[in-house]
Amino acid sequence: MPAQVCAAVRTGPRTTELREYPLPEISDDAALLEIEVAGICGTDVKVYADPAAASPVIMGHENVGTIARAGRGFTNRKGVAEGDRVFVEHYLPCFVCEWCHQGEYRHCWATDWRANPGALRYGYTSAETPPHLWGGFAEYMYLPWNAVVHKVPAGVSAELAGIATPLSNGIEWALYDCGVGYGTTVLIQGPGQQGLSQIVACKQAGASLVIVTGTSRDHARLEAATALGADHVVDVDESDPLESILEITGGDGVDVVLDCTAGAGTAPILLGIDALKRKAGTLLVQGEMATFPDLPLGKITTKAITIKSARGHSFKACELALEQLASGRYPLELLTTHTFGLADADLAIRSVGGEHGEGVIHVSLMPWKEEAS
Repeated sequence: MPAQVCAAVRTGPRTTELREYPLPEISDDAALLEIEVAGICGTDVKVYADPAAASPVIMGHENVGTIARAGRGFTNRKGVAEGDRVFVEHYLPCFVCEWCHQGEYRHCWATDWRANPGALRYGYTSAETPPHLWGGFAEYMYLPWNAVVHKVPAGVSAELAGIATPLSNGIEWALYDCGVGYGTTVLIQGPGQQGLSQIVACKQAGASLVIVTGTSRDHARLEAATALGADHVVDVDESDPLESILEITGGDGVDVVLDCTAGAGTAPILLGIDALKRKAGTLLVQGEMATFPDLPLGKITTKAITIKSARGHSFKACELALEQLASGRYPLELLTTHTFGLADADLAIRSVGGEHGEGVIHVSLMPWKEEAS
């Protein structure tokens, strides 16, 4: 194995450079992952441009690779062996608190990089923190005793396994957070990788109607939505979305609204409130808004709407996502649209942000790949 590891490092807002770090020594309870795919999502786009985000950082929190070297304590604890392909969650939990015992690492204080300055989390931890390799935009990544790993089922390629994170989010948010099941009617706003993943989660759970909204710019994504099982797609630039939704549902509205339009402002939230049925609907919101001056609280209480926030995924959701990928039941390869090499990390992130390429949904950064495609 090499003595030095090459990594694409965020050194400032929208700035990346290649750096080398020493290959770390691996103790009995640690391992080294040879990165095959580091997926890129909308959160990466925001963090990449954020002047307040930590630097230097090796980004990459949707990571798949093979166990290159591992101590016996690690392999016994995790049930893996050298050579196994695994999906690594971005959380590095304490495994002591109540949330960790429930498999809900997303709520563990040790993983909350926003509130806890000492948190370790793949893709967000300073590269100055030994042993430096805390992100997937590198040839290798360090796995301590508390890394959360999932074996990738046989027959699932590394690139396909790279969408396990958005798919597990879709399962978590739709099924567990909003209770989508047999006969549920659903509106999904935004046909990005999260929204498209939720189509599969909802249809697999038995939803009787799935409507997906997007803009004219999302033409290719709306086509993918139909291929993945959406019953109706609505271009909000060509027709009034609320009128279309009410026409499709016979004036009833839907049971659940899943908002996947992070960064689109308040309009999708207001549409979601109006599109829900007269009583007891659920609205799940992704993204952050500093203010919401026109929140129709009266309408929310009158319609008895439950509002929930989207936040990560659980261990079980990841296992179900990998099972779904292995089943081949849905053409999820439609989500894996573009691949880039390590030297093109900047271009890869900008592509997800809409600055480069066409039909971009999920981007795979492959550290051992030389050219973009």
